[in-house]
Amino acid sequence: MKIAIARVYDTTDKPKGYRVLVDRLWPRGISKEALQLDEWCKDVAPSTELRKWFAHKPERWESFRVRYLNELKEKRELLRPLRALAQKRPLILLYAAKDPDRNQAVIIREALLAMR
Repeated sequence: MKIAIARVYDTTDKPKGYRVLVDRLWPRGISKEALQLDEWCKDVAPSTELRKWFAHKPERWESFRVRYLNELKEKRELLRPLRALAQKRPLILLYAAKDPDRNQAVIIREALLAMR
């Protein structure tokens, strides 16, 4: 199963595969045509409350990760189609955050890989 992660603002080397935006909000300054996306799964994104609490503060990352994984346990039915896609073809999880190592796509990938 191949699951890649890509930032929506990166213009170099767009990985090939089924492209899914996993942000709750549409990325600023990007048109739908420019994003070249196959699906927008905003319901799989962190809750508004959790997203606002995290505020991309590195010191909150580990706590955010644990809380978000707990949220994703409640969203398993939303994750199943993404996992099924990833078993058939490369899946690209798109995110808008600045930090490539601390964003929801990283955690969604972790959750998808851990599913049975």
